[in-house]
Amino acid sequence: MNPITPDTNPAVASQSTRSGWLRWFSLRQQGLLRFAMVVVGIIVVFLFLLSLYWGMEPDLFDVQAAAEERAKARNETLVVGYITTNTLIQISNTLLNKPGGYLSNDKMPPGIFMDNIPNWEFGVLRQVRDFTKVLRNDISRSQTLGDESKDLANAEPRFNVDNMAWMFPAAESEYAQGIAGVEAYLNMLADPSRQDAQFFSRADNLTDWLRTVSRRLGDLSQRLSASVGQARLNIDLAGDPDARRATGQEAVDHTKTPWLEIDDVFYETRGTTWALLHLLHAIDIDFKEVLEKKNARVSLQQIIRELESTQRTVWSPMILNGSDFGFFANHSLVMAGYISRANAGIIELRELLQRG
Repeated sequence: MNPITPDTNPAVASQSTRSGWLRWFSLRQQGLLRFAMVVVGIIVVFLFLLSLYWGMEPDLFDVQAAAEERAKARNETLVVGYITTNTLIQISNTLLNKPGGYLSNDKMPPGIFMDNIPNWEFGVLRQVRDFTKVLRNDISRSQTLGDESKDLANAEPRFNVDNMAWMFPAAESEYAQGIAGVEAYLNMLADPSRQDAQFFSRADNLTDWLRTVSRRLGDLSQRLSASVGQARLNIDLAGDPDARRATGQEAVDHTKTPWLEIDDVFYETRGTTWALLHLLHAIDIDFKEVLEKKNARVSLQQIIRELESTQRTVWSPMILNGSDFGFFANHSLVMAGYISRANAGIIELRELLQRG
């Protein structure tokens, strides 16, 4: 009888088979792991590139050309207020229809990981809210007791929905309804047979809006300047010896914008000034006679020039927060300088408009 060799031993053969299967399974696992890593890497790179595309700020547009294009397509006349109202619509549409759409309430990547554009959107939204409110309460009404536009009365609350709301209701759907209300107002404004929609180009209406703009810019300027920390004297009651306040406050307030919020304030300012630039260009056209009568048009144009500097390309990959006279740049202080000069110009413009 021939001896049993290892190759013909059933136990050894079975063990060899098991070892072969284990090696195959191990190699299969390694192959699947490498494949999964490649897939994950491709997804990460794709999301990163998509975030770069979505993170591009919209370009400025020509407010007069945009209004003329709409008027031509609808066979409408460029009446007083047409350009300003259409500019408000264009700004709002850009907020919703730019690359990536509206990102502030995104719950999926890459939108959920992005913060620069959502802060830019909030800056734009605040200007849309402020101007829609003034348009509803002042510019579209002849006097305090004048009838308000039903379309604007419906539109204005829609823009005040929480910018982070993503369901019941979703911010985008509410803002879209707000835009539809402003468009309905503009359609009636351009219809010569309708008398229930008006746009009153008056100095007092413009002054009311500029007061709100000045407060917005003043707030942004203070928050930007606080990037390096400031000790501010409390001047809340200055100028009135009989003035009182509800609660006490320290005579010196130490303010510093947190490091993680510096870029948030910076991009909110970029969004605010982007929207404000378009509205001021439109105001320069629709309020031209009022501004020229007050010899204030050149002041408005200087404000526009200051704000245009805020839209320059940011070449740095991140918003730097160096000290005021330090080695590294402080983008917030540079932006605060532009904002402060523009705000000073708006205060002077208001004074010019208020003079007889």
